[in-house]
Amino acid sequence: MNDKSIQSKFLLNPDINYLNHGSFGACPKDIFDDYQQWQLRLERDPYQFFLDTGQQELERSKQALANYINCAVEDLIYIPNPTTGINMVVKNLNLQPGDEILTTNQEYGGIDRTWDYYCKQTGAQIIRQEIKFPLSFKEEFLRQFWKGKTDRTKYIFLSQLTSSTGLIFPVKEICARAKQLGITTIIDGAHIPGHIPLDLADLDADIYVGACHKWMLAPKGNSFLYVKKELQPQMDPLIVSWGYDAKEPSESQFQDYHQFNGTVDYAAYLTTPACIKFREDNQWEERSKKCRDLLKHYYPIIAKELESNVICALTDDFLGQFCSVPIKSPDHKKLKSTLYNEYKIEALVTFCGYEMFLRVSFQAYNNEENIEDIINAIKKIKASTNLLS
Repeated sequence: MNDKSIQSKFLLNPDINYLNHGSFGACPKDIFDDYQQWQLRLERDPYQFFLDTGQQELERSKQALANYINCAVEDLIYIPNPTTGINMVVKNLNLQPGDEILTTNQEYGGIDRTWDYYCKQTGAQIIRQEIKFPLSFKEEFLRQFWKGKTDRTKYIFLSQLTSSTGLIFPVKEICARAKQLGITTIIDGAHIPGHIPLDLADLDADIYVGACHKWMLAPKGNSFLYVKKELQPQMDPLIVSWGYDAKEPSESQFQDYHQFNGTVDYAAYLTTPACIKFREDNQWEERSKKCRDLLKHYYPIIAKELESNVICALTDDFLGQFCSVPIKSPDHKKLKSTLYNEYKIEALVTFCGYEMFLRVSFQAYNNEENIEDIINAIKKIKASTNLLS
Protein backbone atom coordinates (compact mmCIF):
# COMPACT_ATOMS: atom_id res chain seq x y z
CA MET A 1 0.00 0.00 0.00
CA ASN A 2 2.89 2.41 0.70
CA ASP A 3 4.66 2.87 -2.63
CA LYS A 4 5.99 5.52 -4.97
CA SER A 5 2.57 6.04 -6.55
CA ILE A 6 1.36 7.81 -3.41
CA GLN A 7 4.46 10.04 -3.34
CA SER A 8 3.31 11.66 -6.58
CA LYS A 9 0.16 12.87 -4.82
CA PHE A 10 2.21 15.14 -2.52
CA LEU A 11 4.05 18.41 -3.09
CA LEU A 12 7.16 17.34 -1.20
CA ASN A 13 10.56 17.75 -2.85
CA PRO A 14 11.22 14.33 -4.45
CA ASP A 15 14.96 14.78 -3.92
CA ILE A 16 14.51 14.70 -0.13
CA ASN A 17 13.79 11.57 1.90
CA TYR A 18 11.13 13.13 4.11
CA LEU A 19 10.91 11.31 7.43
CA ASN A 20 9.58 14.25 9.43
CA HIS A 21 5.85 14.38 8.76
CA GLY A 22 5.31 14.81 12.50
CA SER A 23 6.63 18.38 12.65
CA PHE A 24 4.37 20.23 10.22
CA GLY A 25 2.60 17.57 8.19
CA ALA A 26 2.49 17.56 4.39
CA CYS A 27 -0.45 18.48 2.17
CA PRO A 28 -1.42 16.40 -0.90
CA LYS A 29 -1.89 18.17 -4.22
CA ASP A 30 -5.65 17.55 -4.35
CA ILE A 31 -6.20 19.13 -0.95
CA PHE A 32 -3.85 22.01 -1.72
CA ASP A 33 -5.78 22.65 -4.94
CA ASP A 34 -9.01 22.76 -2.91
CA TYR A 35 -7.33 25.25 -0.56
CA GLN A 36 -6.35 27.53 -3.42
CA GLN A 37 -9.83 27.38 -4.91
CA TRP A 38 -11.25 28.68 -1.63
CA GLN A 39 -8.69 31.48 -1.64
CA LEU A 40 -9.65 32.36 -5.21
CA ARG A 41 -13.34 32.47 -4.31
CA LEU A 42 -12.53 34.78 -1.42
CA GLU A 43 -10.55 37.18 -3.63
CA ARG A 44 -13.19 37.27 -6.35
CA ASP A 45 -15.87 38.58 -4.01
CA PRO A 46 -14.36 39.35 -0.57
CA TYR A 47 -17.38 40.99 1.03
CA GLN A 48 -19.87 38.29 0.13
CA PHE A 49 -17.41 35.56 1.00
CA PHE A 50 -16.45 36.90 4.45
CA LEU A 51 -19.98 37.76 5.53
CA ASP A 52 -22.18 35.30 3.68
CA THR A 53 -21.08 32.36 1.51
CA GLY A 54 -17.78 31.83 3.32
CA GLN A 55 -19.55 31.65 6.67
CA GLN A 56 -21.95 29.06 5.30
CA GLU A 57 -19.01 27.01 4.03
CA LEU A 58 -17.28 27.38 7.38
CA GLU A 59 -20.31 25.90 9.12
CA ARG A 60 -20.35 23.03 6.63
CA SER A 61 -16.67 22.38 7.26
CA LYS A 62 -17.09 22.48 11.05
CA GLN A 63 -19.93 19.99 10.80
CA ALA A 64 -17.73 17.64 8.76
CA LEU A 65 -15.00 17.93 11.38
CA ALA A 66 -17.45 17.45 14.26
CA ASN A 67 -18.72 14.27 12.61
CA TYR A 68 -15.17 13.05 12.06
CA ILE A 69 -14.10 13.47 15.70
CA ASN A 70 -17.59 12.82 17.19
CA CYS A 71 -18.56 15.95 19.06
CA ALA A 72 -21.32 18.55 18.90
CA VAL A 73 -20.52 21.18 16.30
CA GLU A 74 -21.43 24.01 18.68
CA ASP A 75 -18.64 22.88 21.05
CA LEU A 76 -15.99 23.30 18.37
CA ILE A 77 -14.16 26.26 16.85
CA TYR A 78 -11.41 26.47 14.28
CA ILE A 79 -8.08 27.98 15.34
CA PRO A 80 -4.79 28.37 13.42
CA ASN A 81 -2.78 26.03 15.66
CA PRO A 82 -3.03 24.16 18.97
CA THR A 83 -0.74 26.68 20.70
CA THR A 84 -3.33 29.41 20.12
CA GLY A 85 -6.03 27.25 21.66
CA ILE A 86 -3.99 26.35 24.74
CA ASN A 87 -3.05 29.99 25.30
CA MET A 88 -6.70 31.03 25.20
CA VAL A 89 -7.64 28.29 27.63
CA VAL A 90 -4.82 28.84 30.14
CA LYS A 91 -5.44 32.58 30.20
CA ASN A 92 -9.03 31.90 31.27
CA LEU A 93 -8.40 29.36 34.05
CA ASN A 94 -8.36 31.93 36.87
CA LEU A 95 -5.31 30.26 38.39
CA GLN A 96 -4.67 31.08 42.03
CA PRO A 97 -1.56 30.85 44.24
CA GLY A 98 -1.13 27.25 45.31
CA ASP A 99 -3.13 25.74 42.44
CA GLU A 100 -1.32 22.84 40.80
CA ILE A 101 -1.39 21.70 37.18
CA LEU A 102 -0.32 18.07 36.80
CA THR A 103 1.47 17.21 33.57
CA THR A 104 4.50 15.18 32.48
CA ASN A 105 8.13 15.88 31.71
CA GLN A 106 7.48 15.06 28.03
CA GLU A 107 5.23 17.91 26.92
CA TYR A 108 5.70 20.18 23.92
CA GLY A 109 8.25 22.92 24.65
CA GLY A 110 6.16 25.82 23.37
CA ILE A 111 3.25 24.87 25.62
CA ASP A 112 5.58 24.29 28.55
CA ARG A 113 6.50 27.95 28.18
CA THR A 114 2.83 28.96 28.14
CA TRP A 115 2.27 27.25 31.49
CA ASP A 116 5.48 28.73 32.94
CA TYR A 117 4.40 32.23 31.93
CA TYR A 118 0.94 32.04 33.50
CA CYS A 119 2.17 30.22 36.61
CA LYS A 120 4.65 33.03 37.21
CA GLN A 121 1.86 35.54 36.75
CA THR A 122 -0.53 33.82 39.15
CA GLY A 123 1.53 31.88 41.68
CA ALA A 124 0.18 28.54 40.47
CA GLN A 125 2.59 25.63 40.07
CA ILE A 126 3.14 23.26 37.19
CA ILE A 127 4.01 19.72 38.31
CA ARG A 128 5.96 17.91 35.59
CA GLN A 129 5.74 14.31 36.69
CA GLU A 130 8.67 12.26 35.44
CA ILE A 131 7.75 9.33 33.21
CA LYS A 132 10.59 6.83 33.07
CA PHE A 133 11.51 4.53 30.16
CA PRO A 134 10.93 1.92 28.99
CA LEU A 135 7.15 1.65 29.19
CA SER A 136 5.69 -1.82 28.71
CA PHE A 137 2.08 -1.41 29.87
CA LYS A 138 -0.40 1.44 30.28
CA GLU A 139 -0.53 0.67 33.99
CA GLU A 140 3.14 1.63 34.35
CA PHE A 141 2.43 5.06 32.95
CA LEU A 142 -0.65 5.52 35.09
CA ARG A 143 1.20 4.56 38.29
CA GLN A 144 3.99 7.01 37.56
CA PHE A 145 1.68 9.81 36.48
CA TRP A 146 -0.73 9.73 39.41
CA LYS A 147 2.16 9.98 41.91
CA GLY A 148 2.17 13.68 41.02
CA LYS A 149 -1.42 14.26 42.15
CA THR A 150 -2.02 16.13 45.41
CA ASP A 151 -5.03 17.74 47.05
CA ARG A 152 -3.97 20.97 45.30
CA THR A 153 -4.22 19.47 41.80
CA LYS A 154 -6.82 21.53 39.97
CA TYR A 155 -6.02 20.77 36.33
CA ILE A 156 -4.43 18.00 34.30
CA PHE A 157 -2.66 18.91 31.09
CA LEU A 158 -1.46 16.08 28.90
CA SER A 159 -0.42 15.30 25.34
CA GLN A 160 -2.29 12.39 23.87
CA LEU A 161 0.74 11.75 21.66
CA THR A 162 3.98 13.46 22.57
CA SER A 163 6.00 15.48 20.09
CA SER A 164 9.49 14.68 21.39
CA THR A 165 9.21 11.04 22.45
CA GLY A 166 6.47 9.92 20.05
CA LEU A 167 4.52 8.11 22.76
CA ILE A 168 0.76 7.69 22.99
CA PHE A 169 -0.44 8.32 26.54
CA PRO A 170 -3.54 6.60 28.05
CA VAL A 171 -5.60 9.76 28.05
CA LYS A 172 -9.00 8.06 28.21
CA GLU A 173 -8.12 6.36 31.50
CA ILE A 174 -6.73 9.59 32.92
CA CYS A 175 -9.82 11.59 31.92
CA ALA A 176 -12.08 9.01 33.55
CA ARG A 177 -10.26 9.11 36.88
CA ALA A 178 -9.89 12.89 36.78
CA LYS A 179 -13.64 13.20 36.37
CA GLN A 180 -14.15 11.10 39.51
CA LEU A 181 -11.70 13.36 41.36
CA GLY A 182 -13.25 16.60 40.12
CA ILE A 183 -10.14 17.63 38.19
CA THR A 184 -10.48 19.43 34.85
CA THR A 185 -8.65 17.77 31.94
CA ILE A 186 -6.97 19.74 29.14
CA ILE A 187 -5.63 17.53 26.35
CA ASP A 188 -3.15 18.46 23.64
CA GLY A 189 -4.06 16.29 20.68
CA ALA A 190 -1.93 18.09 18.09
CA HIS A 191 -0.77 14.80 16.56
CA ILE A 192 -4.02 12.85 16.86
CA PRO A 193 -6.57 13.69 14.11
CA GLY A 194 -5.91 11.45 11.13
CA HIS A 195 -3.20 9.60 13.07
CA ILE A 196 -5.05 7.43 15.56
CA PRO A 197 -8.85 7.22 15.99
CA LEU A 198 -10.33 10.20 17.84
CA ASP A 199 -13.78 10.04 19.45
CA LEU A 200 -14.23 13.05 21.72
CA ALA A 201 -17.51 11.81 23.15
CA ASP A 202 -15.83 8.59 24.21
CA LEU A 203 -12.61 10.25 25.39
CA ASP A 204 -14.58 12.66 27.62
CA ALA A 205 -11.85 15.29 27.99
CA ASP A 206 -13.06 18.68 29.25
CA ILE A 207 -10.93 20.65 26.78
CA TYR A 208 -9.15 19.35 23.70
CA VAL A 209 -7.01 20.91 20.97
CA GLY A 210 -6.02 19.16 17.76
CA ALA A 211 -4.29 19.95 14.47
CA CYS A 212 -5.75 18.98 11.12
CA HIS A 213 -2.65 20.19 9.27
CA LYS A 214 -0.47 17.36 10.53
CA TRP A 215 -1.72 13.80 10.06
CA MET A 216 -5.11 14.76 8.66
CA LEU A 217 -3.22 16.31 5.69
CA ALA A 218 -4.80 19.79 5.70
CA PRO A 219 -2.93 22.95 4.69
CA LYS A 220 -1.02 24.71 7.45
CA GLY A 221 -3.20 26.68 9.86
CA ASN A 222 -6.13 24.27 10.23
CA SER A 223 -6.64 23.29 13.88
CA PHE A 224 -9.50 23.20 16.37
CA LEU A 225 -10.45 23.78 19.98
CA TYR A 226 -13.16 21.77 21.72
CA VAL A 227 -14.60 22.90 25.06
CA LYS A 228 -17.40 21.22 26.99
CA LYS A 229 -20.52 23.34 27.22
CA GLU A 230 -20.32 23.85 30.98
CA LEU A 231 -16.83 25.38 30.66
CA GLN A 232 -17.52 27.61 27.66
CA PRO A 233 -18.85 30.62 29.64
CA GLN A 234 -15.45 31.14 31.26
CA MET A 235 -13.62 31.14 27.90
CA ASP A 236 -13.13 34.81 27.07
CA PRO A 237 -11.65 35.38 23.61
CA LEU A 238 -8.03 36.37 23.06
CA ILE A 239 -9.40 38.97 20.64
CA VAL A 240 -12.60 40.87 21.44
CA SER A 241 -14.50 41.72 18.27
CA TRP A 242 -17.97 41.66 16.67
CA GLY A 243 -19.06 38.54 18.48
CA TYR A 244 -19.05 40.32 21.85
CA ASP A 245 -22.46 41.87 22.59
CA ALA A 246 -23.43 40.83 19.05
CA LYS A 247 -26.41 42.57 17.44
CA GLU A 248 -27.53 39.26 15.98
CA PRO A 249 -26.18 36.64 18.37
CA SER A 250 -26.28 32.99 17.48
CA GLU A 251 -27.36 30.28 19.88
CA SER A 252 -23.74 29.84 20.97
CA GLN A 253 -21.81 32.60 22.71
CA PHE A 254 -18.75 30.37 22.42
CA GLN A 255 -19.02 30.51 18.62
CA ASP A 256 -19.80 34.23 18.56
CA TYR A 257 -16.84 35.15 20.75
CA HIS A 258 -14.19 33.07 19.07
CA GLN A 259 -14.86 32.17 15.45
CA PHE A 260 -14.80 35.51 13.64
CA ASN A 261 -12.34 38.02 15.12
CA GLY A 262 -11.39 40.23 12.20
CA THR A 263 -10.14 39.72 8.67
CA VAL A 264 -8.22 36.49 8.24
CA ASP A 265 -7.76 34.04 5.40
CA TYR A 266 -9.60 31.02 6.74
CA ALA A 267 -9.43 29.03 3.51
CA ALA A 268 -7.41 26.30 5.27
CA TYR A 269 -10.40 25.68 7.58
CA LEU A 270 -12.63 25.01 4.57
CA THR A 271 -10.50 22.13 3.29
CA THR A 272 -11.57 19.69 6.02
CA PRO A 273 -14.20 17.97 3.82
CA ALA A 274 -11.57 17.58 1.08
CA CYS A 275 -9.17 16.05 3.61
CA ILE A 276 -11.75 13.49 4.69
CA LYS A 277 -12.60 12.66 1.06
CA PHE A 278 -8.92 12.28 0.09
CA ARG A 279 -8.35 9.88 2.94
CA GLU A 280 -11.41 7.82 1.97
CA ASP A 281 -10.53 7.79 -1.75
CA ASN A 282 -6.98 6.65 -1.04
CA GLN A 283 -7.71 4.01 1.63
CA TRP A 284 -5.73 6.00 4.16
CA GLU A 285 -6.65 3.84 7.12
CA GLU A 286 -5.03 0.86 5.40
CA ARG A 287 -1.99 2.92 4.49
CA SER A 288 -1.67 4.15 8.06
CA LYS A 289 -1.77 0.59 9.36
CA LYS A 290 1.08 -0.29 6.99
CA CYS A 291 3.03 2.64 8.43
CA ARG A 292 2.47 1.40 11.98
CA ASP A 293 3.57 -2.09 10.97
CA LEU A 294 6.73 -0.69 9.34
CA LEU A 295 7.47 1.32 12.46
CA LYS A 296 7.16 -1.69 14.74
CA HIS A 297 9.55 -3.61 12.51
CA TYR A 298 12.16 -0.88 12.02
CA TYR A 299 12.07 0.91 15.38
CA PRO A 300 14.26 -1.68 17.18
CA ILE A 301 16.54 -1.93 14.12
CA ILE A 302 17.14 1.83 14.10
CA ALA A 303 17.67 1.81 17.87
CA LYS A 304 20.20 -1.01 17.61
CA GLU A 305 22.12 0.80 14.88
CA LEU A 306 22.24 3.87 17.12
CA GLU A 307 23.48 1.65 19.98
CA SER A 308 20.39 2.65 21.90
CA ASN A 309 17.04 1.20 22.94
CA VAL A 310 13.35 1.53 22.17
CA ILE A 311 11.51 3.44 24.91
CA CYS A 312 8.27 1.47 24.92
CA ALA A 313 6.62 -1.80 24.00
CA LEU A 314 6.04 -2.24 20.26
CA THR A 315 2.25 -2.03 20.52
CA ASP A 316 -0.58 0.24 19.41
CA ASP A 317 -0.97 1.31 23.04
CA PHE A 318 2.18 3.42 22.75
CA LEU A 319 3.10 3.81 19.08
CA GLY A 320 1.50 5.49 16.10
CA GLN A 321 3.42 6.53 12.99
CA PHE A 322 6.53 8.05 14.51
CA CYS A 323 9.09 6.98 17.06
CA SER A 324 12.02 8.44 18.97
CA VAL A 325 15.36 6.86 19.83
CA PRO A 326 17.57 8.24 22.62
CA ILE A 327 20.92 9.34 21.19
CA LYS A 328 24.09 11.15 22.22
CA SER A 329 25.77 13.74 20.03
CA PRO A 330 28.21 16.58 20.75
CA ASP A 331 26.45 18.78 18.17
CA HIS A 332 22.78 18.09 17.53
CA LYS A 333 22.45 20.91 15.01
CA LYS A 334 25.32 19.60 12.93
CA LEU A 335 23.92 16.08 13.13
CA LYS A 336 20.60 17.23 11.70
CA SER A 337 22.24 19.36 9.01
CA THR A 338 24.50 16.43 8.06
CA LEU A 339 21.50 14.16 7.60
CA TYR A 340 19.85 16.80 5.43
CA ASN A 341 22.73 18.29 3.45
CA GLU A 342 24.88 15.19 2.91
CA TYR A 343 22.29 12.41 2.87
CA LYS A 344 19.15 14.30 1.76
CA ILE A 345 17.19 13.03 4.76
CA GLU A 346 14.75 15.20 6.72
CA ALA A 347 14.44 13.71 10.21
CA LEU A 348 14.12 15.45 13.56
CA VAL A 349 16.79 15.70 16.24
CA THR A 350 14.93 16.85 19.32
CA PHE A 351 15.08 17.05 23.11
CA CYS A 352 12.95 15.97 26.02
CA GLY A 353 14.43 17.68 29.04
CA TYR A 354 18.16 17.05 28.78
CA GLU A 355 17.79 13.86 26.77
CA MET A 356 18.35 13.94 23.01
CA PHE A 357 16.31 11.90 20.52
CA LEU A 358 16.31 11.08 16.85
CA ARG A 359 12.66 11.06 15.76
CA VAL A 360 11.57 9.30 12.59
CA SER A 361 8.07 9.65 11.07
CA PHE A 362 6.42 7.02 8.87
CA GLN A 363 3.81 8.35 6.43
CA ALA A 364 2.16 6.69 3.45
CA TYR A 365 4.59 8.36 1.03
CA ASN A 366 7.45 6.53 2.83
CA ASN A 367 8.54 2.98 2.05
CA GLU A 368 11.11 0.45 3.19
CA GLU A 369 13.77 2.02 0.97
CA ASN A 370 13.40 5.34 2.79
CA ILE A 371 13.93 3.63 6.13
CA GLU A 372 16.93 1.66 4.89
CA ASP A 373 18.43 4.94 3.66
CA ILE A 374 18.44 6.49 7.12
CA ILE A 375 19.87 3.30 8.61
CA ASN A 376 22.71 3.41 6.07
CA ALA A 377 23.24 7.10 6.75
CA ILE A 378 23.53 6.38 10.48
CA LYS A 379 26.18 3.74 9.73
CA LYS A 380 28.21 6.16 7.59
CA ILE A 381 27.92 9.01 10.11
CA LYS A 382 29.15 6.69 12.88
CA ALA A 383 32.06 5.52 10.75
CA SER A 384 33.21 8.94 9.55
CA THR A 385 32.33 11.44 12.31
CA ASN A 386 31.89 11.78 16.06
CA LEU A 387 28.32 13.07 15.67
CA LEU A 388 26.79 9.89 17.08
CA SER A 389 28.98 9.20 20.07
